[in-house]
Amino acid sequence: MKTNLYKVAGHLFRITFHTAEEIEDLLPSCTPFVCTEAKDSPLFEMTVTESACTEAPHEEIGQFDCGGCNHGVYLMNDGGYQFVISNVNNVPCCRVRVNADFSLATVHLLTEKREERAFGTNNALMIVYAFATSPHNTLLIHSSVIRNNDKGYLFLGKSGTGKSTHTRLWLKHIPGSDLMNDDNPVVRVVGGKTFVYGSPWSGKTPCYRNIEAEAGAFVQLEQKKQNEIRREDILHSFAHILSSVSVMKWDKRVYNDICNTISEILSRTPVYHLGCLPDEEAARLSHQTVTSA
Repeated sequence: MKTNLYKVAGHLFRITFHTAEEIEDLLPSCTPFVCTEAKDSPLFEMTVTESACTEAPHEEIGQFDCGGCNHGVYLMNDGGYQFVISNVNNVPCCRVRVNADFSLATVHLLTEKREERAFGTNNALMIVYAFATSPHNTLLIHSSVIRNNDKGYLFLGKSGTGKSTHTRLWLKHIPGSDLMNDDNPVVRVVGGKTFVYGSPWSGKTPCYRNIEAEAGAFVQLEQKKQNEIRREDILHSFAHILSSVSVMKWDKRVYNDICNTISEILSRTPVYHLGCLPDEEAARLSHQTVTSA
């Protein structure tokens, strides 16, 4: 048995491993977030095991999109959930049992292949983290985020829209820019301000940085034949962020927490819509607009 404490975006959690692998083999991207000392109690605890797990007693209530894969969600008799985490080839990698408030989770590995076990464990942790932290003004958001002059700028959009392409243009053409995360940073409202944090989940780009910055703006991207940018009204702003956040609409508590956090964010942080080409001009236009707000 091996146990580690981690802290992501200020939220402490504990993972216990009853597996043959080393912790770093299953969760290598979490290494920068290891916490050696902690005065507070963990927000949630997760156990990873090879023991068998019975199937859920009820039929599937929904599909949860995480990491580009759809995972089945089942309601348990105690009000908790069971998730079946499958990879892009629809191979079931693990079953995840959680209680109603996501404070306790058990990951039951279903495969012998190391890459599938790591995929299941990593995606299980991402799901548990997203919903355990939702009552604490915290969002796990699908975006690519650039830091410039100590502020973070989050670029939103569906996969294939060009988020990573646009942030690479900032890195190339906008001095003083660095990449905080390329797929799933964490956003929190703390002390009346919106902050963005690096996380262990960065998609295909290995950018697992334990850093933070005040959020300067959110930018919804859309591919266009010319570059144009506008500040969005409150309704469009809400829709852009909500569509980029991990949600479970069938869990009213989690859904309401997420909606309340988005409302808090919008009271202090602007959202823009950028129609753009994948060129230097688009990067300079977005930089000039969002940094002068």
